[in-house]
Amino acid sequence: MLAAISLRNGPISVVDCRCTSGPEDHPFVEVHTRHTLSFVRSGSFGYQQRGRTFELVAGSMLIGYPGDEYICTHDHTRGDECLSLHLEPELAESLAGRETWRMSGLPPLAELMVLGELAQAAAEGSTDVGLDEAALLLVARFAELTAGRKSRTPQAHAPDRRRAVETALWIEENSHEPVDLESAARQVNLSAFHFLRLFTRVLGVTPHQYLVRSRVRRAARLLADDTRLISDIAYEIGFG
Repeated sequence: MLAAISLRNGPISVVDCRCTSGPEDHPFVEVHTRHTLSFVRSGSFGYQQRGRTFELVAGSMLIGYPGDEYICTHDHTRGDECLSLHLEPELAESLAGRETWRMSGLPPLAELMVLGELAQAAAEGSTDVGLDEAALLLVARFAELTAGRKSRTPQAHAPDRRRAVETALWIEENSHEPVDLESAARQVNLSAFHFLRLFTRVLGVTPHQYLVRSRVRRAARLLADDTRLISDIAYEIGFG
């Protein structure tokens, strides 16, 4: 794991996390030291916490509560990159309650992905929005969207999780091309019906929702760092 602090300013620290672990690396127990909200911007990893397992892919959110132990696994692919926000208790608790901060993980949600890409652009200095501003916007929107939301525990066997993650990586790589349910299901040799149920159960979104949100994430990245017409970007990322 390589991590570099991008910002340490008052109640929020923003950390650029880049992990190079793969299937052959032995996972180990870690502990959250602060309230944490991490935006997965590429790759994939498993997140085990309090007896639950989440498969996090690009666009997902990892949520951590101080003192909670967790394990990150890389059974299906090598490496991942996250933009991780670490909050002081006073700020975190003013925005959301303990149950929210112990949700562990969220599937790719369009509203959070766009703000995650904005925070990433701010960290890279490619937008005039301040990194502290972008980080606060992301955390505040997270608190709004998750108020009253029940934590979901995906139930799936290891082979099913592998199929879902491998297909999500394929969709991410090919999101600029036409992708439908049949073509995605063929990647793991399943019928469209069984693949739809499996993918949704493991990752919390349907394959088409993930495709659209992959395109939205890429569009947000290009809009933050580009002067081209919106219509040109839309065509480039796969929207008609």
